[in-house]
Amino acid sequence: MQIKEAAKLLNTTPKTLRFYEEKGLIAPSKDDANQYRYFSESDLYRVSTILALREIGVPVKEIKVLLEKQSMSIKQYLDIQRSALYEQWIEMRDMILTIDQMVEQVEPNLHSQEVLHQLANHLKSIKEVRRKWRDRWDFDGQATDYDENIKKGGFRFNVHEGYDEALVMVEKMVQLQPEEVCVDIGIGTGNLGSRFLQTGVKVIGVDQSEKMLTKCQEKHPSIETRKGHFLALPLLDGSVDAIVSSYALHHLTDQEKLHAFEEMLRVLKPGGQLCIADLMFENQAHRERVMRDLKKSGNEIAVAAIEDEYYGDKSILVTWLRNKGLPVEMLQFNDILGLIYTKKTYE
Repeated sequence: MQIKEAAKLLNTTPKTLRFYEEKGLIAPSKDDANQYRYFSESDLYRVSTILALREIGVPVKEIKVLLEKQSMSIKQYLDIQRSALYEQWIEMRDMILTIDQMVEQVEPNLHSQEVLHQLANHLKSIKEVRRKWRDRWDFDGQATDYDENIKKGGFRFNVHEGYDEALVMVEKMVQLQPEEVCVDIGIGTGNLGSRFLQTGVKVIGVDQSEKMLTKCQEKHPSIETRKGHFLALPLLDGSVDAIVSSYALHHLTDQEKLHAFEEMLRVLKPGGQLCIADLMFENQAHRERVMRDLKKSGNEIAVAAIEDEYYGDKSILVTWLRNKGLPVEMLQFNDILGLIYTKKTYE
């Protein structure tokens, strides 16, 4: 398909398509004789994704990073569009909720300006939390050898001590019926989510790493994969029966973890289950004791590993959930690995 036909089909202009080519976002083939551009089906899906992302305000530079692979499947293009649209929708929803609160506060409250200022700052902070998160651990680079690199013993400091025990416990605690929907956030290669397939549960795997999702699909074709992350789940409100996650939440700060819990409760149905197995301490005193003992023993590898990430404070997370009126069950497998289970008890 030549450039004019492609532009007409996509409801854009040849000038726009040339601009994207100039910026390195697309690379249609060219006829050696006349240099006419020819757009394949894959090129059309790529342009469609670019147009969709531009429509919701994503800068060209960011789009180029998102589409860094020249050859992507149609599913991957659509998944990127869906992820971006969900983020935009979640942000719009937050803005509407904030405006609703402002309307309620503006008349009866004599100090309404102060309240409006607080609400506006709250909205701004939520937006910044979502936009600031970046994968500084290169999960795309880890995807190929991820399973082989999960070492469960024989090391002076082993972050995966208790890994299998934790996954078994999550599977045991989260009781689901066939056809119910379970979402595994930070699914990686599918080691946790796949455990629910044998009972006929529909599993959706969410991960920000394209390569992890690809690996998961190769291992477990029946798992539906979606690009996304804790702070912007590509799921509708009240649409899932359970959420599970293992060894993923500790890549968020304590503030981000609470925003993630809010997001998880958003997509859970009433009565929905939430179970997190992750690297976490009982509380701050527990963390300080463990770190003190590691430093005293000269285990600098362990100290560096813990300080490189955001091992959770279980007491903060549990208190937040209980303040929401939710029942909480807890386990601590060892000094660094814990579990939190709760049910959404409200509409």
